[in-house]
Order: sequence, then structure tokens, then C-alpha cells
Amino acid sequence: MDTNLVIILVLTFVIHIIGTLSYSSRIAGVRTRKIAVSLSIFNILVLVSRLSNSFQGPLLAKRVEEHIISGLGTIPVWDFRIILFSASLATIVGALLIPTTQRLFTKAISRFSIERSVPRLLLYSFSKTGLSQFRESLTAPKPHNINLHLRKRPAGLIPILLLNIFGTGIWTVAVLSSLFAGYLIPELRVTASSLAAIINGLATLMMFIFVDPYLSLVTDEAVAGKVSNSTFRKIIVDFTTSRFVGTVLAQFLLIPSAKFIAFFARVL
Repeated sequence: MDTNLVIILVLTFVIHIIGTLSYSSRIAGVRTRKIAVSLSIFNILVLVSRLSNSFQGPLLAKRVEEHIISGLGTIPVWDFRIILFSASLATIVGALLIPTTQRLFTKAISRFSIERSVPRLLLYSFSKTGLSQFRESLTAPKPHNINLHLRKRPAGLIPILLLNIFGTGIWTVAVLSSLFAGYLIPELRVTASSLAAIINGLATLMMFIFVDPYLSLVTDEAVAGKVSNSTFRKIIVDFTTSRFVGTVLAQFLLIPSAKFIAFFARVL
């Protein structure tokens, strides 16, 4: 495994662990009744995710270009498989860190009302007191929250979880499949890589029209007391699980998606 691939794996891990930890910001928001502040503080991590995403695509594209130019006869499909595995592993690690992260977000939200500034909040986080609170927040998931039986859940949850699985799977594999299509049609690899935006757009529409509004509604209902904290936490477990299943689904979507993109690039 070369350095370039290791860097890509690390960036992929960062992107997906932050995506998974977004659920912890909702739990912290419900706990403090300050959803807007919670999501605003989480945007700090979103910036890190976007920065990682900005480097991941070009690094992987360069890897594809170098492999095509070298004239090697084999397609390094396992490079893509390992990258997708990194996404699944990051989702698992992120899920295990949700209890710790939601405690940190809860303390950050409370502290923000004093600091009233993100830079000052970040400086406080690295202070002796802040680091002490970080150690105090370390905790493992509680078994009673890990309940995958879908009883006593809000109506319509199962279809939303299925959409979350497919949306996550498509979003996870979009860039990879478009770059993989470059191996299938090297003469049109730039066109194929450009089609990633269309695939990503379909996944984004699915998530923004169906999944995110539903989760936001359940979050507001938890703040209003219409959904118990226990039920809300179990719903977050359901969404986290469906996100993991989506990253696994991406393994099966990789080659069919690449072939579809290659076909579409030819007929444009």
C-alpha cells in the first residue's frame, strides 16, 4: 500500500466519521434545547470534512491518471474496495464515538453562551479546563440505546431508513464510480469524472427532500417533548445503522455504477 493510497484512505475516513458524528449534534441540540447553536458549532467539523473532500477527489483522480498513462493492463479495483471499506470503518468508529461527541457538544453549547465566539470557544477547548472536560466526556455507547427493533418508532420511519441507505450508498460511491469508469473508457475519462456531480445530485435530492426533513421533524418533536429522549436516541441509532448499511451497499454499486457512467458518457 503506497503513501498516496494511505492519504486517500485517511481523508475518506475523516469525511465519513464527521458525517456520522452529525447525529451527535442533534442529540446535543435536543438535550440543551438549542438546535441552531448545536448545528452551528458542528459546522466547524463540516469545514474539516469539506477540506478533506477537496483533497480526496484530486488525489484519487491523479492515481487513476497515472495508472492509465503507465499502460498497466489490470484495473486496480481493490484500491476502490479498500477506500469504500474505509468509509464503512469510519461509520462504525463514528457510531461508537457518538455518546462522547454529544457530551462534548453539550458542553460546547453551554460554553458558547459564555464565550459568544467560535475562535474563543476553540481556544477554551485546548485549555487545561477544556482538556479536562474532554476526558470527563469519554464514554461508551449504552446497550439499552442500541435497539434495532423498530417498535415504538414514529410512523413512516422504515421507508426513510431505506432511502437513507440508498442515498448514502449512491453518495459514497459517486466519485469513485465516475473515476473507475475512466478505466473502462480512458478516452472519455474526463467526461466520466464530470458525471459524478449528476450522481451526487441525485443522492443529494433524495436526502434533502425526504431524509433530512424527516429527521429534522423528529428532532423538533423531541425538543417539544412529543418524542421521548429514549426513543429519539434509538432513532439516531437506526439512522446510524442505515448509514453504515449504505456504505456497504456502495461496494455492490461500484462496478454497475461505473458501467452506467461509462455508457452514459458514450451516448452524450
